[in-house]
Amino acid sequence: MGSRPYRRRLAWGAAALLAAGVAVPAAYAASDSGDASGREAAAAPFAGHGAQKAKNVILLIGDGMGDSEVTLARDYTVGAAGRLNMDKFPLTGAYTTYSVDKNGKPDYVTDSAASGTGWATGQKTVNGRISKSPGTDKPMTTILELAQRNGLATGSVTTAELTDATPAVLASHATDRSCAGPNDMKACPNDTIAKGGPGSIAEQSVNHKVDVLLGGGKARFDQKISEGRFKGATVTQQAEKLGYQVVTDDKGLKNARPGKPVLGLFADGNVPVEWTGKAAAQGGTEPQRCVTSNPERKAGTPSLDDQTRKALQLLEAKQKGSKKGFFLQVEGASIDKRDHAADPCGQIGETAALDRAVKVARAYAAAHPDTLVVTTADHAHTSQIVPLEATPPGLSSTLVTNEGGQLKVNYSTNTPGKAQEHTGTQVRIAAQGPQAERVLGVTDQTQLFTTIRSALTLR
Repeated sequence: MGSRPYRRRLAWGAAALLAAGVAVPAAYAASDSGDASGREAAAAPFAGHGAQKAKNVILLIGDGMGDSEVTLARDYTVGAAGRLNMDKFPLTGAYTTYSVDKNGKPDYVTDSAASGTGWATGQKTVNGRISKSPGTDKPMTTILELAQRNGLATGSVTTAELTDATPAVLASHATDRSCAGPNDMKACPNDTIAKGGPGSIAEQSVNHKVDVLLGGGKARFDQKISEGRFKGATVTQQAEKLGYQVVTDDKGLKNARPGKPVLGLFADGNVPVEWTGKAAAQGGTEPQRCVTSNPERKAGTPSLDDQTRKALQLLEAKQKGSKKGFFLQVEGASIDKRDHAADPCGQIGETAALDRAVKVARAYAAAHPDTLVVTTADHAHTSQIVPLEATPPGLSSTLVTNEGGQLKVNYSTNTPGKAQEHTGTQVRIAAQGPQAERVLGVTDQTQLFTTIRSALTLR
């Protein structure tokens, strides 16, 4: 098995699969130990595939998008034998997502703040903390900050509030994720400007001069600042004073021009989801089709794929004529939020929305092969596909899929009436482009930081 002819055949076969755009079987990516040497051996067949230095990185995060959530969206929208855009990456692995306690011991179920901090900084932290150390509560340098120091353009797009955990980990440091706006600092006394801290997550995000910030959370940015240089102004006004173009709808986003940073605030809170339907219930629901609209979603709210497309245009335009590229993170946030609410239709619609953004990212990479595209989740969640005859003790709903079949989804990670919970299982990570082979095998969330830093050669 270890002979050179065999290794040559393995390498040739893997290269042929890649050239054909076929997903590589798990056997190619397997590593008995999961250690660095094992991953290097697993990645060996793909060495030299494409450029080894990336000019750009696009990271797409499905919040709470575990394998169950992906499978549910696939079965409903394209059928059990179909494939989503996120299924079509040539290289696929898995990574672990646990957080730690203040002493560095594993906490087996992470929240989004600690998990995001993992890939943003390469270090684990306690649940609830934003890019600060677990024991000493010290700021840890993020991948976005490194990208900026190295002359790259940067962007963050989300369907949550821009102050929510996943976007927050890139451009802020907070003792607690709740410290979103100037009026929300109760849990972060040492982060206040009066104490010499950097202020709220909203203030830090615009102070970081991130080139593109698109999402919800307008109410946070409309809070007044009570101390420091911008005292008396809202965070939105602070952003305008720092040169931001502030837009609030699809028309404004389309009219945004390169040359000045862009702050898009498309909802007071989280951006309303695209799909609606009956939430899961004790004893189940009657078979239902999801409604692919939402009366609470205002006309003129840009879709996640349109935001992604515009962000790419703005970032590329900023770097025109430069050898430096960009780093962009895109989050489908409400997969998680509708999972918490045991709302299968909202959850599926948001997974489908992220999948369209994945298509935009992969199309960009096809035209710009020096772009690394990675898609993954921050943690797994509660939904499970169960047999139709099952009578689960929790909340369940029966859906009629696009291929005409019935599918039952169950939510049982908490007592009915309470929010459903995250789970601690590993999640998928998939990639294409320079150094995409680093995602093979079973890695840890913190290694995504290393993958991006290495691909972009960030000092």
